[in-house]
Amino acid sequence: MTNHDEAAAVRPLTLAWVSRHLEVGERIVRTEVLHGGITAEMRRLTIGRPDGGTRDLVLRTFVNVEDAEDWLNGEAGALTLLTGTGVPAPGLVAVDPTAAHCEYPSLLMTHLAGRTVLDDEGLETRVPLLARQLVAIHALRPAERPREYVAWTTADTVVTPKGADAAAWAAAIDVIRRPAPRYEGRFLHRDFQPGNVLFDVSPPESAGARITGVVDWAATSWGPADLDVAHCSTNLALLHGPAWGLRFAEAYEEAGGVLAAAASERLYWQVRDGLAFSEEVQLVAQPWREAGRAELTTRAVEERLDAYVTALMDALG
Repeated sequence: MTNHDEAAAVRPLTLAWVSRHLEVGERIVRTEVLHGGITAEMRRLTIGRPDGGTRDLVLRTFVNVEDAEDWLNGEAGALTLLTGTGVPAPGLVAVDPTAAHCEYPSLLMTHLAGRTVLDDEGLETRVPLLARQLVAIHALRPAERPREYVAWTTADTVVTPKGADAAAWAAAIDVIRRPAPRYEGRFLHRDFQPGNVLFDVSPPESAGARITGVVDWAATSWGPADLDVAHCSTNLALLHGPAWGLRFAEAYEEAGGVLAAAASERLYWQVRDGLAFSEEVQLVAQPWREAGRAELTTRAVEERLDAYVTALMDALG
C-alpha cells in the first residue's frame, strides 16, 4: 500500500475492517487525508480493482469524539434513507459505530466527484443552486423519521463578541429565550452549508454550475425548514458577508421552499442559528483558512457575525 503521506496511513485494525468490505481481488493502493472537517478524520481511499481500474471510497473516523456512536448511527441511517431519492449523497458501504472492529468509531462510504467551493467568485450562480438543493432535501418524506432536531445554543451560553453591538445582541438573546415557534416538521440535513456541498468544477468555465454531492449527514434530524435555511444563511454571511446571509432565505423561497409565515418566527430560527456560531467562531474559521480563505481570521469572522446578527435585528425593526 502506498500512502499520499504518513498522516494518511489507515490504522491496522481499521485497515483490516475496510479490506473485509472490499470486493474480491480489490486492495487499497493509496490513501489521502481530506481536509475541511471539524469533528472527524476523513481519508480518501483509492481501491485497485482486479481489472486494473480503480474506485474511491471515503473513510470517516471519529477519534475521541463524544457521542461518536450517535453521530455515526445518524449518518448511516440517513445515507440508507437517501438511497434512490435523487439527492446526491454518498452510498453507505459499512459502519462500525462502537469501534467493535476498528481502533475508533468509523464509517466507510462511496466517494462523490466534485469539490467544495468557498470563493466569493461565482456566488451569484451557486446560491440559487444551494437553495434548490435544500428544497429537494426538505421535500423528502422518509418512511422512518430521523431524530428530533437539537438546538445548538441557549440564551445563557451565547458569547457576545468583543466590540459587538451590545444592544442588538441583548435583543437577539431575548429572542431565543422565548419558546420555539410551532412548525411543520421536515427532513433536515442540519449542517447544510457550502463546506458540505460538492460542485462540478470541470471544465473551469462551468465552475459551480452543478452540484455533484451533499456530504456529512451525521446531524440529520427532523425539524423546521427554517432551521436548515438559517444555518446555511449564517455560513454564507460569515464566508461572503452579511448580505448573502439575508439573501439565502429569499433564494430558498424563489426555489419553491416554504418558510414560517410570520416574520417573528423566521427571525427566531435565524437568530437561534446565528447565535450558536458565537461559541465556536474559532472552530468554524480554521477549516475555511485551510481551504484558502486566509483572510477569514477568527476576528474577521466575529466581526461578520456581529454585522449579520445586527442586520437580522434591524430587519425586524
